[in-house]
Amino acid sequence: MRKLVMGAFVSLDGVMQAPGGPEEDPEDGFPYGGWQFPFADVELGQIVDALFTRTGAFLLGRRTYDIFAGYWPDHDDPDSPVAGGLNRLPKYVVSTTLTDPAWGSTTVIRDHVPERVAELKEQDGGDILVQGSSRLFQTLFAHDLVDELVVGIYPVVLGRGKRLFEEGVPGRTLRLTDSRRTSSGALFNTYGRAGEVRVGSF
Repeated sequence: MRKLVMGAFVSLDGVMQAPGGPEEDPEDGFPYGGWQFPFADVELGQIVDALFTRTGAFLLGRRTYDIFAGYWPDHDDPDSPVAGGLNRLPKYVVSTTLTDPAWGSTTVIRDHVPERVAELKEQDGGDILVQGSSRLFQTLFAHDLVDELVVGIYPVVLGRGKRLFEEGVPGRTLRLTDSRRTSSGALFNTYGRAGEVRVGSF
């Protein structure tokens, strides 16, 4: 079975909205689009390249898909794990309104999302990467479909915006399997599943 991996960049208070630029996702008047840019460094590129190198397919929400489809076809590089992967590997986008995707190798998932994703995980191939797609992630996490999280935690507090874990997601215990600090002060942590929340008393 292939792994479903969530890749996310988040602020210290868990906000993952629009890290890449002001126009990326201004929904609800989010004023900090592009907040990740001041922390870009060589290590970020290495970490992202490594994540995309082991990816065999992408699973995206509609908003993230539209952002990617509007950029990456015009910035192709077959030798780049990111550009080459996004332009050539299978892409699955969850949407009830997208009818005729122009970006190559795109399949639209219109309904029964947890069941369809579970079927994708049974197929052969590299990891399935969910990048961004905050709303889709809530559904996947609630149905125990996420096997691994690769989370870049940045030293900035935003105070508002879409969060990696929204209110009401089911409680879960995670296991830290890898951690790397970048020169700009971001921590990239990799987590695997470890079961239900365990409680006790001191």
